[in-house]
Amino acid sequence: MEYRSLGGSGLQIPALILGTATFGGGNEFFKKWGDTDVKEATSMIDASLELGCNMFDTADAYSGGLSEEILGKAIAGRRDQVLLSTKTGMGMGAGPNDIGTSRDKIIRSCEASLKRLGTDYIDLYHLHAFDALTPIEEMLHALDTLTRAGKIRYFGVSNYSGWHLMKMLALADRHGFTRPVINQVYYALTDREYEWELMPLGLDQNVGALVWSPLAGAKLTGKVGRHKKPAEGSRAATDATWAVPGEHLFAITDVLEALEKETGHSVPQIALAWVLSRPTVSGIVIGARNVTQLRDNLGATSFKLDADQIKRLDDASATRPIYPYWHQQATLASRNPSPVTLGK
Repeated sequence: MEYRSLGGSGLQIPALILGTATFGGGNEFFKKWGDTDVKEATSMIDASLELGCNMFDTADAYSGGLSEEILGKAIAGRRDQVLLSTKTGMGMGAGPNDIGTSRDKIIRSCEASLKRLGTDYIDLYHLHAFDALTPIEEMLHALDTLTRAGKIRYFGVSNYSGWHLMKMLALADRHGFTRPVINQVYYALTDREYEWELMPLGLDQNVGALVWSPLAGAKLTGKVGRHKKPAEGSRAATDATWAVPGEHLFAITDVLEALEKETGHSVPQIALAWVLSRPTVSGIVIGARNVTQLRDNLGATSFKLDADQIKRLDDASATRPIYPYWHQQATLASRNPSPVTLGK
């Protein structure tokens, strides 16, 4: 296993992190992702640790807290061997204060997550979604309170826009609060918008990325392609994923399938290896329904794609950025004959 710095912090984390949204299957939506029970979860934790993956990511909203409960039971007796990441911000009840990231919600949610996980501290705590109704200073003060109390070690955000994150960083610096060190983002060969603003921000401000759904909602597992339809009952065949225009997807899967034949590595391993090659990426959160899938995905750190292989994937997945990014790229190209081009 390869280990990388968690953003600008000194904490070393595995390049591949086991995501546990598949644990529990507590409602119809999450059942489409998976319904891993404590026994299977324990086996997956065993396999992960055996292969050097010692970090596990969850959220209070995954199956209404059931994912955290199962993860807590699966790591019982070996808390000192693992790193735990969880999140708050999504709805956890019908009340008006059961959603968002107010000071009240952050502190209550953290206390509840600690109990479900069976631990007295969380290594990495995320704000799961941006809350436009709560002042950012209020969020930072709550996170600073939890950090000083020893209940969280580091914190980050997820699904923020570039200006939201930059405002949080500036306010943290102004008030002397701890900065977010990580941004958990969606980034995959099929969807490269992270490169337009959030990646440059990460490079400039030394904020790393943890990537969620790097296989594009199960579309880059090798089971979907130009001549392959997703199996009935699989996640890619349900509404627990999102649309990718067919020709764009197939242009990417064509190259992935060709590289699979050339390298002997599986399609998901190659797709993950591409994400791992990108700037700012501290780690990838991978999901798996069972130990077999997990072992295959964890093999993505066993090799590196060469420059030609990366270029083929870059070219197949490139799309025209939205304004003003295409204009900025054209201006940069006029000043630098060999710019680093993100997107197309």
